[in-house]
Amino acid sequence: MQRAAALVRRGCCPRTPGPWGRSQSSAAAEASAVLKVRPERSRRERILTLESMNPQVKAVEYAVRGPIVLKAGEIELELQRGIKKPFTEVIRANIGDAQAMGQQPITFLRQVMALCTYPNLLDSPSFPEDAKKRARRILQACGGNSLGSYSASQGVNCIREDVAAYITRRDGGVPADPDNIYLTTGASDGISTILKILVSGGGKSRTGVMIPIPQYPLYSAVISELDAIQVNYYLDEDNCWALNVNELRRAVREAKDHCDPKVLCIINPGNPTGQVQSRKCIEDVIHFAWEEKLFLLADEVYQDNVYSPDCRFHSFKKVLYEMGPEYSSNVELASFHSTSKGYMGECGYRGGYMEVINLHPEIKGQLVKLLSVRLCPPVSGQAAMDIVVNPPVPGEESFEQFHREKESVLGNLAKKAKLTEDLFNQVPGIHCNPLQGAMYAFPRIFIPSKAVEAAQAHKMAPDMFYCMKLLEETGICVVPGSGFGQREGTYHFRMTILPPVEKLKTVLQKVKDFHIKFLEKYA
Repeated sequence: MQRAAALVRRGCCPRTPGPWGRSQSSAAAEASAVLKVRPERSRRERILTLESMNPQVKAVEYAVRGPIVLKAGEIELELQRGIKKPFTEVIRANIGDAQAMGQQPITFLRQVMALCTYPNLLDSPSFPEDAKKRARRILQACGGNSLGSYSASQGVNCIREDVAAYITRRDGGVPADPDNIYLTTGASDGISTILKILVSGGGKSRTGVMIPIPQYPLYSAVISELDAIQVNYYLDEDNCWALNVNELRRAVREAKDHCDPKVLCIINPGNPTGQVQSRKCIEDVIHFAWEEKLFLLADEVYQDNVYSPDCRFHSFKKVLYEMGPEYSSNVELASFHSTSKGYMGECGYRGGYMEVINLHPEIKGQLVKLLSVRLCPPVSGQAAMDIVVNPPVPGEESFEQFHREKESVLGNLAKKAKLTEDLFNQVPGIHCNPLQGAMYAFPRIFIPSKAVEAAQAHKMAPDMFYCMKLLEETGICVVPGSGFGQREGTYHFRMTILPPVEKLKTVLQKVKDFHIKFLEKYA
């Protein structure tokens, strides 16, 4: 067969003698005849198809990077090719990616990261001594004094110690044990890992996971992937997205008919809703979890992002301990933090931690085993997390600049939160609750019945239809509320407040103009 194929490749001149004294044309003819003897094989069916793939993966949805973001990418390519649009750029207001929106990195954090990544710079006079001190400490704890080495699965020991010291300071002296600290690839990795351990059973004994609606779609995605049961509890939009314990009771009572509610997830400050829970609310939630024997997951990645003067961040860990040993010794709690949010905005480093308390000793071993499967979180992300929890302090060389940069970022976010709330509430058919914290607005939008019918004709959710039209007509990319969950008959979208003030004003004005035209068109 190989010989025949070779003869076909060689055939080019009908009169040139071939290697066996025949013309190449006759050799080519012979080869073609040989090839026809064996029929062409049909293409083998693919092993992996939509029908054969893991159905739990197929069920996963993640609205923050969903269809509307894919459409935004297509529009960007069209703009690059010179295709005319009513706008000159796509503004990606769909995701909390601070530095992509123009926020400048914190100098001290980047200095330490530069020193850790390229230790030869430790001899440079261009770097302050407090940055060098932290870099040396981190490097000395790394294998081979290098960020390029693996760490322990739970994370670099000295960084876990720094995280524990940070939590103790944050919570006014409530102790934190480094052995309860697990460094993670962003907070998302920790949340996914702890849920993997919690989910079990089948049928009516399958684990139910209670999540707020609206929620951050990581939760619904992981619940789908693990084939757990999603148990919705609704935040009170009419009361600034407050969490009502009576609503938690309703959700648990109804869930017990078809699953075993075992986990309660809280996002504080809220994403996408931006509310900050009061201390009384957190006490009520902890008591409820104790009463119902629920494992608490406290997503606290926005703990630095509190803007309303009437609000203050209270960690679940601190409140739990202040409620006394009956609670602090019994309620199982995992809390999460990240380098991606706050004033840092270091999303790309994928740094984070979780603190897990009151875990059964045997389960602790299982958790470390599960973490060891992925070897370790990125060591550069661990180093970034260390700088977040161990920043310059008064008296150190870098403190003044660090403090100035941090306050500038948070001050600007506070101004943008108020600006967004005020401007949205000036638009007929849009209502926006106060943005107490985090970095998003989740306004409620009125969608006329004719627009709902048009959306149905396009096989879209009404708010997806609205957001797609907004993108196509203005270049502004936001995420429909249906991707986060919302009460039936209400419509929202989530938009980040991260763009610089002038660009944010432009975005808000474009949304206003679009919304008024949308109402007129579908009136």
